[in-house]
Amino acid sequence: MTLPKPNLSGTLINLRPIVKTDAPGMFAALDDEEGMRLTGTTASFTFEQVENFCARLFDADDRVDYAITLKDDPTYIGEVVLNEIDMDTRSAQFRIAMAGKQYYNKGYGSEATYLILKHGFETLGLHRIALEVYDFNPRAQYVYEKIGFVKEGVQRDVLLWEGKYQNGILMSMLEDDWRAKYGEAAS
Repeated sequence: MTLPKPNLSGTLINLRPIVKTDAPGMFAALDDEEGMRLTGTTASFTFEQVENFCARLFDADDRVDYAITLKDDPTYIGEVVLNEIDMDTRSAQFRIAMAGKQYYNKGYGSEATYLILKHGFETLGLHRIALEVYDFNPRAQYVYEKIGFVKEGVQRDVLLWEGKYQNGILMSMLEDDWRAKYGEAAS
C-alpha cells in the first residue's frame, strides 16, 4: 500500500514529495559540513546513489519524504521525513535536514516540522512520532520541545564524531500531545 503523499502548504514554505529531479539539490546538501554534523551523517554517497534513492521514494510504503521548498520557488532547500512507518503500531520516526546554513533560523524547519506532524497525525492516523537528536544540537532540541515533542531519555555515546562520543536524546510526540497542543483532531 502506497501512503498518501499530498503537497502540503504553509505560510513560508511548501512541502512536496521528493522525486528523482531533487537529486542535485540533495547531493549538493551533502557538502554542507554543518548539516552533516547536525544529522550525524558520516557516510558518503555518489550522485547515482542519491538519484536512485530519490527515484524510489514516492512509491515507498513505509515512509513519506518531502522536499522543503519556498512558497515562490519549487527548488529543494531541505527535506522532512516520516520513516520506519509501522501502521500496525501507528508509529513512525521523524527527521529533518536543511540544505545549508542560509536556510537556518528563518522558521522553515519549524513550519516543515509542523506540517509533516499534522500530516502524520491527521492524514496517516499515526499515534506516535519519535526522533533522536544529538546533544550537540541544542537549537534543534529547543525547536522540537517548542513544537511539542517530549524528551523520553538519553542514549549514551551513540555517535562518534571527530573522536568524541555524543549522546542521542530521544523525543516523541503522541497523538494526544498533538491534540492538546494544536486542538486539532488526530485521526
